[in-house]
Amino acid sequence: MIVKLDDVMAMAVLPASLHIDLAQLRAATGAKAIALASEPEFKSKFPDCETGAMPPFGNLYGLAVYADQSLAADKEIAFNAGSHNELIRLPFADF
Repeated sequence: MIVKLDDVMAMAVLPASLHIDLAQLRAATGAKAIALASEPEFKSKFPDCETGAMPPFGNLYGLAVYADQSLAADKEIAFNAGSHNELIRLPFADF
C-alpha cells in the first residue's frame, strides 16, 4: 500500500489477509499525519509497473518501505512483479 507520512509517500508492505492500521504505522514511524495515497497521486512514481501491481521495493522508486513484522514468520513471501500477470516468490530473509 502507498501511504503519505507527513505528505511524503512511503510503501507499507503487509500480508494480503490483513488491513493496514494507520494509527499503528503513524506511531511506529513518528509521523504527525498519515493517509492512504490515491492512485493518481502515486501512479507516476511507478512508470514501469501496472497500477496496483508494484513490487514491495519502494526503495528502488525513492520511497521508504515499512514491512509488517508478521511477514518475517513466513519462509517465503509472494508479490506482484510490476504486472498483474507475474508473481515473484522469495525467502523473506532475501527480502
